[in-house]
Amino acid sequence: MVLQRRLRLVHPSTERKTGMNGKRYRIAFATSDMATVNQHFGSAGAFAIYEIEDGQASLAEALEFGSLAQDGNEDKLDDKLCALTGCDAVYCLAVGGSALKRLIGVGVGAVKVDKGTSIAQQLVRIRESLRDGETPWPTVPAVKQRDNDPTRFEQMDAEGWDE
Repeated sequence: MVLQRRLRLVHPSTERKTGMNGKRYRIAFATSDMATVNQHFGSAGAFAIYEIEDGQASLAEALEFGSLAQDGNEDKLDDKLCALTGCDAVYCLAVGGSALKRLIGVGVGAVKVDKGTSIAQQLVRIRESLRDGETPWPTVPAVKQRDNDPTRFEQMDAEGWDE
């Protein structure tokens, strides 16, 4: 489903600092009420995206997609994946296997939580973990860029094929 509305908050600081461990973190929450995690990733109608830096969390964006059925239609994920690119993790009730692969493909970790998990409480846990030097979501390896070596096919042919 196409992104219907996007609210992006601009913080008044003139100089953006990096967060703990020299990084600013972006965390998305699948939510219909902006207070609790209560949506499945694929059918989520909205996401709240928070930035965590210097031990503080602030709402950065609110995304609204509208209601979607859990129907297995993969095309509806394209706009969500695009909108969440740049996030470190997404917290949701569940995520399907193929959607998880696609999230990993854009560098976003997924965390399954219980229905009704408070976003505010989850942010406290995340900040505590980051303060202690831990990453509370599965880290996603950087997506390897394709090798554009013009001899790559010759190299593959030289390796041979076993059938």
